[in-house]
Formats: sequence, C-alpha cells, structure tokens
Amino acid sequence: MKTIRLLAGILLVITGVMHIAMYIKAPNDSGSIGVLAFGIIYSVIGLLLFTKKMYPVYLGLILPLIGMTLSIIKFGFPVLISMMALFTLIDIIVIVCCGYLIINRKKI
Repeated sequence: MKTIRLLAGILLVITGVMHIAMYIKAPNDSGSIGVLAFGIIYSVIGLLLFTKKMYPVYLGLILPLIGMTLSIIKFGFPVLISMMALFTLIDIIVIVCCGYLIINRKKI
C-alpha cells in the first residue's frame, strides 16, 4: 500500500513539474493558465500523498480525472507520441492507484 501511494505521489509531482515547464515554455498559448494551475495543484497533491492522511488520496483520484476529462474535451484524444498522451497515461495510473487505495481502505 505504501509503495502504491508513493508511486502515485511521485507521478503527480513529475506531472505537476511537467505542466509548469509547459507553461514556462509557452506562456501565451491558449489554456496556459489552466496548465499552470493544474501543474501547481498536481505538485501539491503529490507532495501531500507522502503524508499518511487520507484526503490527498481522494484528491489524487478526483483532480486527475477532472484534468484528463477537460484535456480530452478541449484537445480531443491525443496522438500516441505526445506530451498529452503521456499526461493521460500518468493520470490513468494515478487514478487507478488512488482508487485501489480507497477501495482497500474501506475494507479494513
């Protein structure tokens, strides 16, 4: 359980840093403020996942799901070799990890 939580935290921090780097690279693109906001939020949630509290796990499930949904609505399905595809893949992994942690937490 601890390994899954750490994996989700590390992936969210990496994704957050990549979102922030995308904003720094092209601050005038459309949707760049949203990218920056999600980068900061993902980084904070990723760091909170290193604690033993349960609310970051719920946030780690809900916010990547929202971010992935919004990006698919705005940009469509990503090309397989792109940053958006990488973000989507990482979001799916984080959602699965956090969902697993929530399901197993309720069984105990």
